[in-house]
Amino acid sequence: MNRKSVIGVLIAALTTVAVAGCGTSAPAATSTTGAGAPSASSSATVQHNDADIAFVQGMIPHHTQAVAMAQLVDGRASSPKVIELAKQIEQAQGPEITQMQGFLSSWNVAAAPTGSMGGMAGMGGMGGTSGMSGMMTDQQMQQLDSANGAAFDRMWLQMMTEHHNGAVEMAQTELRDGQNPEAKALAQKIIDAQQAEITTMKQLLTTV
Repeated sequence: MNRKSVIGVLIAALTTVAVAGCGTSAPAATSTTGAGAPSASSSATVQHNDADIAFVQGMIPHHTQAVAMAQLVDGRASSPKVIELAKQIEQAQGPEITQMQGFLSSWNVAAAPTGSMGGMAGMGGMGGTSGMSGMMTDQQMQQLDSANGAAFDRMWLQMMTEHHNGAVEMAQTELRDGQNPEAKALAQKIIDAQQAEITTMKQLLTTV
């Protein structure tokens, strides 16, 4: 698969994803207008701060790249366990992207159109997110695209482990600094799931 086709994989993963702009100030409480105490159903709207926004804005493109990496497994991986894990990651993180988009909408935080991602041509770096914890660079994504068989399996496991470690870091920051209960619950879910997958990937690396 050439560079254009790899970019196509990421674009497909981003079809339903509207990535919000990055960069925030120090955490500060934010709330929507309205009288009275918020109900449980409105907690996602009312109780959030800048740390929550930064977490969601950062995790959407982070998850999107993980989905793109999972989609590269098709036709390249030789290990059935790698193929199975990739499907598991895609099935878990796709709905989480949708959930996080819902957070931004309920917080009245505008999401930038997919086409506005300045680094789209660079695919791996995804614009301003290239320095994000655990994100693969354009060069790394091209190397992964070019690999096949056992070499692909090893490279994919190594890269996805690094990617997961970055997500865990981001989620731990949300638990420490965030305010929104639903965003923090998602952060804990990400930590639990991805730490377990990291353990699995480290075990698989000894067998492929």
